[in-house]
Amino acid sequence: MRLCLTFCQMTGIFHDMKAGSLFLLFLLIGIDVLVAQNSPKPDALQQYRIGREREAQNRLSEANRYYNEAIRICRSEIDQKIATSDSYAVFTWALQRLKNYRDVIAWGERGLALYPNDYRLNEIMGEAYFYLDDYEKSLASMQRFVNAFVNAPRSNDRFSTAYFFIGEIYRLEGKYQRADIAYSVAVRLEPNIALWWYRLGVAREASGEYASAQEAYERALRVNPAYTEATASIARIRQRLNSQD
Repeated sequence: MRLCLTFCQMTGIFHDMKAGSLFLLFLLIGIDVLVAQNSPKPDALQQYRIGREREAQNRLSEANRYYNEAIRICRSEIDQKIATSDSYAVFTWALQRLKNYRDVIAWGERGLALYPNDYRLNEIMGEAYFYLDDYEKSLASMQRFVNAFVNAPRSNDRFSTAYFFIGEIYRLEGKYQRADIAYSVAVRLEPNIALWWYRLGVAREASGEYASAQEAYERALRVNPAYTEATASIARIRQRLNSQD
């Protein structure tokens, strides 16, 4: 009898332990689910923005680490089929900062197949085509982008950049008056980039508009007093104008 009780007790203890183990297992699973639900979601855009900040500080190796992390997050979202149009936008922006231009175009095309009205992809693809020296496709992409925002240009911070690239294309093709128009829009929207004022001066000087070219070079110097090319250009124009008197 004592042996039977002991066996029964042991059996009960075994069942209690088994039940307790199952309870503990479900408890741990529940905790894992709660932790996963409450853990901050990886933010690719935040990683990209930090990368831009590091790049502006000339901390390029750090910037590249943040860009690569943004790429990893976006690629993970795409692979898990939880990507949004923002995933493709940030993905291509980060690829662009790493100068992976062909990848920008490949992923941009995939994004546009899913989100044909996400014109941010047109703009970044336009930049990639430009750096690959395909000016025809670059211009077409940029024009699709600016046409989409023509009624509200200040609503998108990449609008001025698009016009700058349009100006670059026209300048390289020798269409200086068109370049003047595009650069003029760019500097009106974003007046604090010395390079853009300088390129406006180059286009105007090439088309013989020396006085207005000098004004553009002077604006470049106002933004960046150490801009030696602008200083040299002003001296060259003054010499030309003096020789005409």
